[in-house]
Amino acid sequence: MVEVNAETDFVAKNAKFQGYVADVAAQALTTSAKNMDEFYAEKWALDESLTVKEALASQISIIGENMNIRRFEQVSEENGFVASYIHAGGKIGVLVDVETDVVNDAVKEMAKNVAMQAAALKPVYTSRDEVDADFIEHEKAILMAQIQNDPKEASKPEKVIQGMIQGRINKELKEICLLDQTYVKAEDGKQSVSQYVAEVAKANGAKIAIKKFVRFETGEGLEKKEENFAEEVAKQMGM
Repeated sequence: MVEVNAETDFVAKNAKFQGYVADVAAQALTTSAKNMDEFYAEKWALDESLTVKEALASQISIIGENMNIRRFEQVSEENGFVASYIHAGGKIGVLVDVETDVVNDAVKEMAKNVAMQAAALKPVYTSRDEVDADFIEHEKAILMAQIQNDPKEASKPEKVIQGMIQGRINKELKEICLLDQTYVKAEDGKQSVSQYVAEVAKANGAKIAIKKFVRFETGEGLEKKEENFAEEVAKQMGM
């Protein structure tokens, strides 16, 4: 998956620009580069007399607007497949690494639903196992400070306070960890994504693990965006 930025929506919708982005994605699919500097320095697959950076400069002169290849990430899975979801013509892209011994329509649909969940609810981690212990301790310290600044809560027994903190940490983890999030299509409104995956696995006699996901949103972190693409995905999922 790649993110290529242009300055205007007009260019982003241009067929030449979209064709170029597809070529960049094809290059990223097989690149051995570990970062953007290495990616820019390697030979452009469609014309090896140029580097990727030189090919980009050529496209800028042709299209007439400044562009930038911002980032790329590869996801591969030998024992299963990689599911993908693209929203709004490339505004949001998600890849999901699915390890499974059964690949059928039901499992593929599950994987797409998980990808749409990631697009809509912006998880930070795949599971709570990925969450750094330092992050948890930092959050606990913040919560403790908040409690101590509230005389009503600070007067409670230490055991109660620790239970309150852990409860709030668990609530936060359910929001930022994909597999812990409430599955947006859950009929009971309670089923987690991990429970949904387990349900599909059981129904299809499969062993399924969601190993990781990658979520790109165009311009994420560069500027405040007026559009809320995650809300658009949520609407599609019936949230």
